[in-house]
Amino acid sequence: MTPVLEEAFPNVSRETRERLALYDSLLKKWNPVINLVSPSTLTAAVDRHFRDSAQVFALADLDWRRWTDLGSGGGFPGLVVAILAAGAGHPGRVTLVESDQRKATFLRTVARETGVPVEVQASRIEALPPQASDVISARALAPLPALFRLAHPHLARNATALFHKGAGWKKELDDARAEWRFDAKSHTSETSPEAVVLEVRELSHV
Repeated sequence: MTPVLEEAFPNVSRETRERLALYDSLLKKWNPVINLVSPSTLTAAVDRHFRDSAQVFALADLDWRRWTDLGSGGGFPGLVVAILAAGAGHPGRVTLVESDQRKATFLRTVARETGVPVEVQASRIEALPPQASDVISARALAPLPALFRLAHPHLARNATALFHKGAGWKKELDDARAEWRFDAKSHTSETSPEAVVLEVRELSHV
C-alpha cells in the first residue's frame, strides 16, 4: 500500500485501497504492451487517473442501479467506480463498454483479480443494445455533441450523465445546444483546475 494511495483515498476501506493498488500495479504491467494511458502519466496514475475517476462516483445519486461507462479504455472512470461501489456495498451494476479486444481483456483481468463484479461489453458503442442506465459516464472519449449522440440511447428516464471535460468545455456546451436540450451543471475538477465534470440531466433532441 503506497502513502500516495492512502492520501488520495482516506475515507475508503483498507480492502478498497488494496484493490486500487492491485489495479495500479496491473496498469503499470500492461501499459507498455497495450498503451492504456499516456506513459507520461503512469508515475502519477493515482492522482491523474484514479482520484480523477473517483469524482464521478461521489457526484452520482446514491440510488443508481445501472451504470454504463462508455469507451472505458484502461477502466477510467468506470472500473474505479465499480471498485468504490463494491467497497461501499452498493448493489448497483457497472457495465464497461470497450471495443478494443485487448483493452477489454485487461478490464476483465483487473475485475477478476480484484474480485469486483463488472460486465465488460467488447463492442462498439453504436452497436450496443439500449442499456437503460441510471448513470452514463465517459472520460476523454469525444466532443460533447458526439458524446450526447452516443449516450442518449442508453439513458433511463431521469438518468444522469457524468462526463470529464477539459479546458474547452464551455465551447462544447455551446456547440451541443444546437442539437440538444439539457440541464448541465459543472463541477470543477479536483485534479485539474481547468477541467470539470459535467453533470447532465434531461437530455433530449432539439
